[in-house]
Amino acid sequence: MITAEELLEAFERNWGIIQAQTKGLSHEQCLLQPPFRGNCMNWVLGHIADTRNDLLKALNEEPLMNPEESARYGYESEPVCADGQDVFPLERLLGMIRQSQERIGVVLPRMSAADFQRLVQGHRREITLGNRLFDLYFHETYHMGQTELLRQLAGTDDKVI
Repeated sequence: MITAEELLEAFERNWGIIQAQTKGLSHEQCLLQPPFRGNCMNWVLGHIADTRNDLLKALNEEPLMNPEESARYGYESEPVCADGQDVFPLERLLGMIRQSQERIGVVLPRMSAADFQRLVQGHRREITLGNRLFDLYFHETYHMGQTELLRQLAGTDDKVI
């Protein structure tokens, strides 16, 4: 089983990738839609922030998004196809992910192996907290891969990773 320290390292690595993939991009570039079924960078980052919201709740921490904000970027939410009142600016999305990183950086190191074995509600069934946290990490990494393609869609024509 993964340890709290290893999990924190993994989330830190993802945060570094997010920073690298969004470096130099504007809010408008993050709204560009791929020419195939998928979502723009804004939705992907908002969805990562929403997933980290779930992570904070699993850690008994205060979430960063209220339920209405979470619904905009949550599971099965509509794609972000244009700017609007319910679409967060790039800076806010990055700020929420940064804040979540800071908070899990405080909580995870204090957790014991026994904490990781505590049963919690997973997506479909009861699982250990350690497995729930790892599931959320795995889900985040799925979307991390999308950021590479979405950065290129913005016209950067560079190599980040």
